[in-house]
Amino acid sequence: MQGPPESALRNVNTPVGVPPALPPRAALLMAASASLFGLMAISIRFASRQQHPFEIAFFRCFFGALFALPLLRVHGLEILRTRRIGFYAVRCAAGIVSMLCGFWALIHLPLTQAVALSYSTPMFVTIGAVLVLGEVVRMRRWSAVIVGFLGVLIIVRPIGGDFSAATLVALAGAAISGGVTISIKYLSRTDPPDRIVLLTTLLWVPLSLPFALGVWVWPEPAIWPWLVLSGALGTGGHYCWTRALKMAEASALAPLSYLQFLVVGLLAWLMFGEVVDRYTVAGAAIVIGASLYIARREAQVARKNQLEAIVGKGEPQA
Repeated sequence: MQGPPESALRNVNTPVGVPPALPPRAALLMAASASLFGLMAISIRFASRQQHPFEIAFFRCFFGALFALPLLRVHGLEILRTRRIGFYAVRCAAGIVSMLCGFWALIHLPLTQAVALSYSTPMFVTIGAVLVLGEVVRMRRWSAVIVGFLGVLIIVRPIGGDFSAATLVALAGAAISGGVTISIKYLSRTDPPDRIVLLTTLLWVPLSLPFALGVWVWPEPAIWPWLVLSGALGTGGHYCWTRALKMAEASALAPLSYLQFLVVGLLAWLMFGEVVDRYTVAGAAIVIGASLYIARREAQVARKNQLEAIVGKGEPQA
C-alpha cells in the first residue's frame, strides 16, 4: 500500500507546537521576492511623476509578460496547458483589481505606509476563510485579527491624523490580495511555479489594458526605464514568491516577506526624503506581529488536522 506523500510526512513529523522548518533555498527565494517587490515600489513612484497608476499597472503587466516569455523557451508550449484556466482567469481578474489598488496607494500615500497597510492581508484571509470556506476559527486567531486591525488604525489615524481615501483603497487591495494569496497556494499543489507565473503574467496584460486606456498618456523617454524596470522586478518577485511557496509553508516564509518594509523604508528616505513616522512604525509592528501569529497558528492547526487524517486512514477496519 502506498503511504502518504513525502511532503505530508514532513509536515506531520513537525511537532504541532513547533514552527515548520524552512529550507535555506526557500528562505533565499522569499527574501529575494520581498526585496524585488520593494524595489518595484520605488520604480512605480518614479514612474508616477507622469503616468497614472492604472497606466503604470498595465506597463508593469506588459513588460512583466515579456520578461516571463523565456519560460516558454525552457518548457515549450506544454507549460501553458492547464485544466484550471477558468480558475486562473478569476484569480487574475482579482489580482488586477488588487494591483490597481496597491499602485494607487503607493502613489498617493507615503511608501512605507502603503506597504505597511498591505501587511493586513492575513487578517482578511482569516475572515474570508470563515465567510467563504466555512472554516472554524477559534478565539486565539480572532484575537490576533482584532489586534492586527488596531495596528491598522494606528497607521491610518482616522481621527485627528492625515487620513485619506487612499488608505481605504490600500486596505481594499489588501483584502482582495488575501484571496489571490490563497489561490497561489491552491494552484501550487498541482501546477508548477513556472506555469503559474507565465499564465498569470500573460492574462494580466489584456485584463489591465481597459483601465489604462481610460487614462492613456504616452510616456516621456525618461519614464520608460522605470516602466520597464517595474515589469522586470514584478515578474522576478512573482517568480521567486511562487517557487518559495512551492518549497515551504507560508507560515515559515512569512517573517522574510516583511523585509520589503525595510527595503522600501530605507530607499524612500534616501531617494524621496520620506521619514517613517512613529505611528507607521508602531502600527506596522503590531500588524506584522499579528500576521505572524495568524500564520503560525494556521500552520499548527493544519498539521494537527493532517496528522489526525493520516492516523485515521491508517486505522484497521473492523
